[in-house]
Amino acid sequence: MTDLLTIAPRDKAEILAQALPYIRKFHGKTMVIKYGGNAMTDPELQQDFAEDVVLLKLVGINPVVVHGGGPQIEQALNRLGKKGEFIQGMRVTDAETMEVVEWVLAGEVQQDIVGLIHHAGGKAVGLTGRDGGMIRAKKLKMLDNKDPSIEYDVGQVGDIVAIDPSVVKALQDDAFIPVISPIGFGEDNESYNINADVVASRLATVLQAEKLVMLTNIPGVLDKQGQLLTELTPQQIDTLIADGTISGGMLPKLAGAIDAAKAGVNAVHVVDGRVPHSMLLEILTDQAYGTMIRSA
Repeated sequence: MTDLLTIAPRDKAEILAQALPYIRKFHGKTMVIKYGGNAMTDPELQQDFAEDVVLLKLVGINPVVVHGGGPQIEQALNRLGKKGEFIQGMRVTDAETMEVVEWVLAGEVQQDIVGLIHHAGGKAVGLTGRDGGMIRAKKLKMLDNKDPSIEYDVGQVGDIVAIDPSVVKALQDDAFIPVISPIGFGEDNESYNINADVVASRLATVLQAEKLVMLTNIPGVLDKQGQLLTELTPQQIDTLIADGTISGGMLPKLAGAIDAAKAGVNAVHVVDGRVPHSMLLEILTDQAYGTMIRSA
């Protein structure tokens, strides 16, 4: 990586000037960022992420962070001698596991992110779906992929019923950066663990966000030769899923991304969170650092 000290002042100015049209274009707009993968666990990348979010806020863009925490939940369960169980990629969440999920996501992970943003000079506020009655949920009905007559009980895993974004909007208007844990609540005040990608894409839709940025552990969407596809439409993604180019863990991520794009989010970016400052590079420069899914 180039040492910033070796870049000539004129080149630095050129880089900043290149970002100007993007800053102007996105000023006052909302960007929902799904924060996960290596960017969440590598200390240097954590710092880069916090700096990027604070910079976006300072130039007049409104970032909203939705975070995951699978590895951290797994570690906490292991410490308690509890083995994580998955069905079709979804964590089975009994009452005890749900308690762990809540204290890891809303206690540990969320507060770490809030602290990182404060350290980088921003003002962040941590929320769960309970705050301001933001995420109402119900128990997820999980049907077998091959035989829909078989239904699995995955415990307190939630399906979003409705999102009320008023608490997020109030914080944005007051110069704060909302940091949201993907936990919803049900009719009887029970807690639900919800897939963070799903929360991010639904929130982006409800907030009518300009962009949804998903930080992942891959360069973006790759073709069969392993080459990065820098720009796609929902129709092209449907074709890539049908021919098997896109499969596995990428499917739920892209399902949410496609839904957001079809529902009016102008662009969804699947970005490599292992690249320092990849989010800024993708949003504020001409260079592609991931896959952009346009709404049409």
